[in-house]
Amino acid sequence: MRKAYVPAKLRRQVAADAQLRCGYCHTAQQVSGQPLVIDHLIPEACNGPTARENLWLACRLCNELKGTRTEAVDPLTGDTVPLFNPRVQSWKVHFTWSEDGTEIIGLTAIGRATVAALRMNNEVVVGARSLWVQAGLHPLED
Repeated sequence: MRKAYVPAKLRRQVAADAQLRCGYCHTAQQVSGQPLVIDHLIPEACNGPTARENLWLACRLCNELKGTRTEAVDPLTGDTVPLFNPRVQSWKVHFTWSEDGTEIIGLTAIGRATVAALRMNNEVVVGARSLWVQAGLHPLED
C-alpha cells in the first residue's frame, strides 16, 4: 500500500499540535537527532484518513513498532486495550517518568500496553535519555 501524500501545510499544523515531540514516548525532535514522522493514529491500512484529526507526530521507532496496530495487551492484566491516542488523550493521565527521567511508566492499562508494545524503555533509548537528562534537555516540561 502506498502512503498518502501529506501536504506541507497539514504537516506544519500537525507538528505545531504535537509541539515537535513524539506523541508516544514524548521525545523532542530537537534532542532525537532525527526528524519526527507523521503517524496515522488509525493506520491507513485500516482506512484511517489523512486528515488532521487522525495525524500526530511520532519518532521513527514508535511509528515503526506501532505499525498497523491500534490495540495491545496490558502486561499487568492480560487484557487487550486500545493504544494511547495522543490526539485525544492526555499523556500525563496514562504515563509518567521514572524518578531519574529515563523510563516511561504506564499508569493505566492503555499506558502499560503502549509502553510494552512500542518498547518505549528499550536499553538504547533509556541510555540516550540518560544523556539528555544530564544535559538538562529531558524530560520537557508541558
